[in-house]
Amino acid sequence: MPTTDDIRWFKQQFRSQIDAALPGTPFDADMIIAIACQETGYIWSVLRKKSLPLDRVLALCVGDTIDYQGPGKGRQAFPRSKDSLIAETNGRRMFDIARAALEDMAAYIPGYHGAVSNPNKFCHGYGVFQRDLQFFREDPDYFLDRRYEKFGDSLAQCLGELRRGLKKLGFETRTSLSDLEFAAVAIAYNTGGYNPARKLKQGFFDGEKYYGERIFDYLTTSRGVDVAGVGAAGAGEAGASAVALAPGRYAVIARGGLKLRGGPGIDFGSEKTLALGTELTVVTAGGTDPAWARVDLEGDGVLDGYVFASFLAPLDQHAQLNEHAPEPA
Repeated sequence: MPTTDDIRWFKQQFRSQIDAALPGTPFDADMIIAIACQETGYIWSVLRKKSLPLDRVLALCVGDTIDYQGPGKGRQAFPRSKDSLIAETNGRRMFDIARAALEDMAAYIPGYHGAVSNPNKFCHGYGVFQRDLQFFREDPDYFLDRRYEKFGDSLAQCLGELRRGLKKLGFETRTSLSDLEFAAVAIAYNTGGYNPARKLKQGFFDGEKYYGERIFDYLTTSRGVDVAGVGAAGAGEAGASAVALAPGRYAVIARGGLKLRGGPGIDFGSEKTLALGTELTVVTAGGTDPAWARVDLEGDGVLDGYVFASFLAPLDQHAQLNEHAPEPA
């Protein structure tokens, strides 16, 4: 189970992307992190200590190998078995992906060694937030193209399911939720419904606690984990300190250039690399993640994207620092 240190790591990696996706919803970052802890925390809490690249950790966040075991037992949703999956259009290709995902993940997570020994077993849950393979029929490309390996895509699917949970509970117009209310929404996310009489004792039971109880516990824990002053550094930025820059004119000091990204995080795409010495205006920095600066390249007041703040220097320091530029983000 994820510890406070594991949750701190998760916030360092993904908090900026979560915050960017939440405007217009009644959710906050700790609520989303609680879902990630419950769904795949037992995987990424192990993988993060294996010196794996972040994109590899995300790719290995798969699970759920339970098959149909009869009426009311085991998996009831599609696909109930290997045969039912293969019978679908592109089903054989999907099975191959699902089987390889299980084998790759089981190499690191001992609890899946039994499942992987059965050649008919495969994963039904995909991504940090575990989108279920039952959606393969309506959205096959999400699984076939392995979009679940991208944090942003997995998060978008999670938010879609949580919105359906809001609707089931009549919370569509809410702008905020209490922690107990969110746990109820999470139960609907997990089971498709919510019974007020049972309170948190609903959803998957792990032998000790129910899904709703675990969500509430993780949410409470996450609220106590502070990562103030630590940015979402990842591959290419690991080890660089998070620096909140004041608005103003700066120059790029990354020897190999600095990637301009579409959002504040390494999972956001980059279509342009700014050369060493490029001058720009930092419009906003700090906020929820001081590691990333929002910049204007042309000086015309139009925002062009985000860059990693540690590879910028004020123009009056640029001449001195240019000789000792760090490696690119």
